[in-house]
Amino acid sequence: MFIQVITGTATDVDEMQRLSDRWEKEIRPGAIGYLGVTQGLTDDDRFVVLARFESAEAAAKNSERPEQSAWWAEMEKVVRDVTFHDCSRIETLFGGGKDDAGFVQVMQGQIKDQASADKMFARAADAEKVLGAARPDVIGEVVAIHDDGGGYTDVVYFSSEADARANETKEMPAEAKEMMQEFESALEVSEFLDLRRLTLR
Repeated sequence: MFIQVITGTATDVDEMQRLSDRWEKEIRPGAIGYLGVTQGLTDDDRFVVLARFESAEAAAKNSERPEQSAWWAEMEKVVRDVTFHDCSRIETLFGGGKDDAGFVQVMQGQIKDQASADKMFARAADAEKVLGAARPDVIGEVVAIHDDGGGYTDVVYFSSEADARANETKEMPAEAKEMMQEFESALEVSEFLDLRRLTLR
């Protein structure tokens, strides 16, 4: 799987949503290798889009379609400060993204220690067991490693925001706490984005 991460700020949320709905109806049927999307807005109209494709080649071919280019030209009028990250390496926990999530939190930052990060990703099954018991509100997670050097986007899918807030204040078991410390030693978080207005499909 290949993911393109797009972030920015919506200057006209209603028009952005209208254009997103139009893409789903008119552009998606011809999208090459398209698998789905996680899209959401923060309370201050920041947006995050994770568009999933079968491969980088499929994503590139889709971007070259005239109808895709024309659609994006319209979308550019209602967004600003847009950044793109192509992600060829994808790591998942709890089966990856979940379309039935009630709340999504995005963390972006830099990989501080690649060797530690690789070791951590290799222990995904252990992490699911330990962290799943401590945080039953977490129902999925996708970590997209940026191709353009050292960055990542970590997307966590929760059953609901109420469940997430209730559980984040609880004391974690020692093993889960140790595992979270491993995450923090390998991955530096520079930004948290809480997504509430969600499109998951």
